[in-house]
Amino acid sequence: MTSNAIEFDRARKVLVGGVNSAVRAFRAVGGTPRFIDRADGAYMWDVEGKRYIDYLGSWGPMIVGQSHPHVVAAVKAAAERGLSYGAPNVMESALAERICALFPQVERVRFTSSGTESAMSAIRLARGYTNRSKIIKFEGCYHGTADSLLVKAGSGALAFGTPSSAGVPEDLARHTLVAQFNDLASVEAFFRQHPKEIACVMVEPIAGNMNLIKPQPGFHEGLRKLCSDHGALLIFDEVMTGFRVALGGAQQVTGVTPDMSAFGKVIGGGMPVGAIGGPADVMDMMAPLGPVYQAGTLSGNPIAMAAGLATLDLIEKPGFFDELSRKCARLVQGLNDAGRDAGVAFCAQSEGGMAGMYMMAQPPHSFAQVQTQDVERFKRFYHLMLEAGIYLPPSPVEAFFFSSAHSDADIDETIAAARKALAAVA
Repeated sequence: MTSNAIEFDRARKVLVGGVNSAVRAFRAVGGTPRFIDRADGAYMWDVEGKRYIDYLGSWGPMIVGQSHPHVVAAVKAAAERGLSYGAPNVMESALAERICALFPQVERVRFTSSGTESAMSAIRLARGYTNRSKIIKFEGCYHGTADSLLVKAGSGALAFGTPSSAGVPEDLARHTLVAQFNDLASVEAFFRQHPKEIACVMVEPIAGNMNLIKPQPGFHEGLRKLCSDHGALLIFDEVMTGFRVALGGAQQVTGVTPDMSAFGKVIGGGMPVGAIGGPADVMDMMAPLGPVYQAGTLSGNPIAMAAGLATLDLIEKPGFFDELSRKCARLVQGLNDAGRDAGVAFCAQSEGGMAGMYMMAQPPHSFAQVQTQDVERFKRFYHLMLEAGIYLPPSPVEAFFFSSAHSDADIDETIAAARKALAAVA
């Protein structure tokens, strides 16, 4: 039998860092990545045969669990008719109709093959629609790997953003203004400093890439008003939150309607997918109707469309999100009780089927706050949980994900493991 260590050594000879997405390399927690052999329901098994309760969920899309029979059957049926056409197929229209029905302000959809593509294309569309070049994003929010979005805050409150990755030209980064999540004043300052220059504000409405951070009351309402008053577009990046925190995404939770939305993950049921949605007058600026070019060979491919439609079949059933939220909240309560009983600075919170845990006494409200948690303690906790068969995202700044496949027994097993782990790291 092979081992995770053997497979990691093998991978590092031919893959950059042994992985195809940086966080998978376990650099944030140390140790050897687990190489997954198969997954089913709430579980994954590595190449050594060890079973894990899966709270990674492929970083969000597996809301009905791994390898759900209804989704797998839809994928098999689609594959038998062809893997990719490079031409229109009726499932594209069917999935777009479902999205439009669930998000009333979305009148047109353009599918892509990833969340990065969706965010990148939404920015280009906003710039083309407004004929402006500057954008506002938030430190700690992640929108994929497009150059304009790999930007962090500058040294001053009103400074231009600076590249957060080598290879991003500073001249491009200067068009990205980086505000602070849950700090409306930082956004207002940018609009005062750059009147009629800002094309859009892009935000994760419930942040998930600096761990789960919820918006404070009035924050999104304030963003909505600022964008409307200044002629900028408000873009919600719902790649992670869409169809996961609620059937209507974070827009349903916050009650705030953006001008455009970026979707992904759940709408592909585990297959590569992304989408941009918005009102017709904005979306029709995109080729072939308008001057903003966007295209992709595998966009709207039949396999992803079939998986997405099958997943929506399941999550649109009455009571699905009520039960998902109930069980996820029970897990979070058990984790909080375990942290309290261990006497350690630890807490957790959830929204729908998305949750976060933090090595700090209270849930954070900003990127700066989440950076104050005890990272070394998290690393020790992470590996104790992994040894106990609990697979969490291998980073202290990532949300974790719950699925309808997780049972009450899985929750109990996870809480019991957390109790032991937290007591050990106290």
